[in-house]
Amino acid sequence: MPDSPIGNHLRRLRFEHGEMTQEALARAVGITRQTVISLETGRYAPSLELAMRLAGVFGRGVDEVFFWKSPPKD
Repeated sequence: MPDSPIGNHLRRLRFEHGEMTQEALARAVGITRQTVISLETGRYAPSLELAMRLAGVFGRGVDEVFFWKSPPKD
């Protein structure tokens, strides 16, 4: 599976948020720990709904959590 073109700050945000575990984050947004791992390692790009739920856990905007690794081509 190719890497996602979307990067994220999930791991850093978890640690800044009281060293939240992957399991706790997964439970907070209704996904599996394996999905959190895939997100953090760049193997999976979330749906918009999931991105919004993840950002909400940290009280951040989606654009503060997720970013393009390189600008998309038109």
